[in-house]
Amino acid sequence: MVQRQFPKPTEVMEFLKIKLPEFGKDARLKKAYTIYDLRTIAKRRTPAAAFDYTDGAADQELSMQRARQAFEDIEFHPDILKPAANVDTTTEILGGTSALPFGIAPTGFTRLMQTEGETAGAGAAGAAGIPFTLSTLGTTSIENVKKANPDGRNWFQLYVMRDREISYGLVERAAKAGFDTLQFTVDTPIAGNRLRDGRNGFSIPPQLSLGTIANALPRPWWWIDFLTTPKLEFASLSTTGGTVGDLLNSAMDPTISYEDLKVIREMWPGKLVVKGVQNVPDAVKLIDEGVDGIILSNHGGRQMDRAPIPFRLLPQVVKEVGKDATVMVDTGIMNGQDIVASMALGAKFTLVGRAYLYGLMAGGREGVDRMIEILSSEVRRTMALLGVSSIEELEPRHVTQLTRLAPVQN
Repeated sequence: MVQRQFPKPTEVMEFLKIKLPEFGKDARLKKAYTIYDLRTIAKRRTPAAAFDYTDGAADQELSMQRARQAFEDIEFHPDILKPAANVDTTTEILGGTSALPFGIAPTGFTRLMQTEGETAGAGAAGAAGIPFTLSTLGTTSIENVKKANPDGRNWFQLYVMRDREISYGLVERAAKAGFDTLQFTVDTPIAGNRLRDGRNGFSIPPQLSLGTIANALPRPWWWIDFLTTPKLEFASLSTTGGTVGDLLNSAMDPTISYEDLKVIREMWPGKLVVKGVQNVPDAVKLIDEGVDGIILSNHGGRQMDRAPIPFRLLPQVVKEVGKDATVMVDTGIMNGQDIVASMALGAKFTLVGRAYLYGLMAGGREGVDRMIEILSSEVRRTMALLGVSSIEELEPRHVTQLTRLAPVQN
């Protein structure tokens, strides 16, 4: 029998410490424990057209869904009785150091999501000691990104335009500003079929309609920011008007080839990586051609639906190009465990795009800081639980990719 007694007032008072409610940006971000929490906040605070531009993908969005599912379909194999009290997440990538095994991927039209845009991303990346990548379709200039991240690592993502002189000019400006890596992007010969943008009537510049006005009414803060800050436009392009697909189809050149890669290689003084690699033969050829690295990516599922899953492709590519080649991966990363699994299977680095934008929409610069903090803590915790003290100690044996979608053997 349990002995009963009257509650003692002093003991009751210990449970009656009332915590006052907190309000504002700091309180909002404190409640975000995962990237999905940031996504929830972002969706609540951002008009549908802008949010869906970030959140959506091509056609049925299967590529994006499968990429995320592939990261969830893994099994970790921790070592026991192997202390990892002091976890070091530092890694060497493309001739420099990153404090964490991930950087910020290039994203287009970023100030649409939140007016601080690339300035917030570059500043947060610099403070965290990780690389920031500016997109050709960015809304902050190369020079202003450099000002926002003067001492950190800045990378530039290049689209090859129909008017080659535009692309060459961007390469020269990025080099002059001290950007150390160029991402030559090859997966956008034409625009993907992004249905959410069409259904939302999303255009560049944004156009007001009864639908967008009704959706914006509960989000006055977004419109106040939008209307009281500099005009939203591309920093590197003068062409606007129509949908993102219209812009891509009018500006990008579907005839880009290895000759263009050669020209850019001769122009660019820093590291050159090719972004958008989606099969083993192309990976092998590019490494043989002497590029400094490749990024396995299907553009976040925003180009070809049902495209190869970069994370699933990773072990095959590493096996064929050799473990010393610089192979990076993006698409679908939403948790630090995704990053650790990628590094264990041979990636030298990872890039996050949507996760960054969810943080930006949730809280501007502070939201991006929170995104980095969340992923960093997840990376460190996962490594400690695996019994791994450094990135170099991660090995393929630490991860099994479980099979959900298996190719048919013909």
